[in-house]
Amino acid sequence: MGGTFNPPHIAHLICAEEVYELFKFDKALFIPCARPPHKNNNEIIDANHRYNMTILATEDNPHFEVSRIELDRPGRSYTIETVKELKQLYGSDVEIYWIVGADAILEMPSWKNIDKLLEICSFIGINRPGYDISYANEKILKKIHIVDVTNVDISSSDIRQRIRQGKSIKYLVPSSVESYIYENGLYK
Repeated sequence: MGGTFNPPHIAHLICAEEVYELFKFDKALFIPCARPPHKNNNEIIDANHRYNMTILATEDNPHFEVSRIELDRPGRSYTIETVKELKQLYGSDVEIYWIVGADAILEMPSWKNIDKLLEICSFIGINRPGYDISYANEKILKKIHIVDVTNVDISSSDIRQRIRQGKSIKYLVPSSVESYIYENGLYK
């Protein structure tokens, strides 16, 4: 599961857990994106903070792991490069499934080497409130396993806005992530 995790929240965890269970995966790997090509990088806090928060968010789940693979690679973070590196790391015979939200499905036609990526990696698309994938590219949509997960309307951008407004984020993020955000003065 790739993402900026800016910050990681309960919906990320619920989605990963439900997909993990449904597909009977060996593990769910969270990959914080270092420099996402499709996001406004002015809103994204330091990658090490996002990595630390993702570790905290996932630490009590034995089948969740967090990878620095994109954080330790220079330049923009492209999924095609990450998947190729994961195949080298885990072996070419390991099947990789990339979990994407409905918002990412709509952006996939603009992803670097999307045709090659769809050949070497399977995708799982999850529902997300406010996004209609019926407008997605049909060719791409045919190659994605669409999964309905528990619909939790939480977004990182809403959490950041709540912090700036002095509102509570309790129960939107794990308590360890909430503490980390306040201890480090993030998103103010």
